[in-house]
Amino acid sequence: MYLPPHDPHVDDPMRFKPLFRIHLMERKCATVECMYGHKGPHNGHIQIVKKDEFSTKCNQTDHHRMSGGRQEEFRTWLREEWGRTLEDIFHEHMQELILMKFIYTSQYDNCLTYRRIYLPPSSPDDLIQPGLFKGTYGSHGLEIVMLSFHGRKAKGTKITGDPNIPAGQQTVEIDLAHPLQLPDIENLRDFSELSRIVLEVQEQVRREEREREQQQEEEEHSQQASSQPASPLGAEGAAEGEETAAGAETTQDKAPASQPFVLPAGVISRNEDYPRSCRICFYGTGLIAGHGFTSPERTPGVFVLFDDDRFGFIWLELKSFSLYSRIKVSFQNAQAPSREAFDEMLKNIQSLAT
Repeated sequence: MYLPPHDPHVDDPMRFKPLFRIHLMERKCATVECMYGHKGPHNGHIQIVKKDEFSTKCNQTDHHRMSGGRQEEFRTWLREEWGRTLEDIFHEHMQELILMKFIYTSQYDNCLTYRRIYLPPSSPDDLIQPGLFKGTYGSHGLEIVMLSFHGRKAKGTKITGDPNIPAGQQTVEIDLAHPLQLPDIENLRDFSELSRIVLEVQEQVRREEREREQQQEEEEHSQQASSQPASPLGAEGAAEGEETAAGAETTQDKAPASQPFVLPAGVISRNEDYPRSCRICFYGTGLIAGHGFTSPERTPGVFVLFDDDRFGFIWLELKSFSLYSRIKVSFQNAQAPSREAFDEMLKNIQSLAT
């Protein structure tokens, strides 16, 4: 199991916890041991379901239990997962969320299905190198997000989730065609001023989307009237090319020297040790929802690029700030065989979450 560092220390290294091991024997036989729990290795089972997918099952789940019952198991999990005790957590809402996560994760008893994920492909036009990042999510703690680039858009996809937004969902989307000009440092401290700037850009984005939809409808109507079959592949290819070029141009033209940065008054951050200067900011949207992924909606926000390995996102509606730090680990055989294969994987993990 690949665990983020203890909240809110996003710059600390990842942690590892063995879940199972396989002993290869003679005559193409093998034994499987479950490593979950605190009583040492015990009998397990692995089944290959299909290509790039397998399942594990523990055959002795009693090895996962503790003499002190669920209360002892919860306290042990809390120390390992959060690096603290329940008495250290004074916020009642945070206690509730942590308990929900424990109940949800512990019910599987290491009977899990694993599916392969690819690292995002990169191109010279990307704002920064895409990859995996650790991010702060308020009372949910640290979560893993995959940053990938798609022409005029950048997407942050959750690799680990929480009771509100599950893994596989697109937590943030960055509009690279709409950079934001932040006010000077004193005015930036005023949340209402930042909110005004972001909402103006949001209205501009909506207006441009309506114009594109109207133009598309007019073109379709014109094609039908002329009775000439259109070439969908050529049209889509041209549109994608235009988007990529526009996104690249914006990124290159709007990369000034660093500017002072501070969070507006009233914006909550789990980590106060965020950088005090940034390279560039973009308009973006963040996904929020109730428990159980109820009533999900995309809300406006600000993507803040600090450097090659750190970025942030200001959730306007929540008055909250997430800080993300790159996971600096080399993964073998994790590159996607093609852009199409990566895009298909993103669709698949999102459909599983939904």
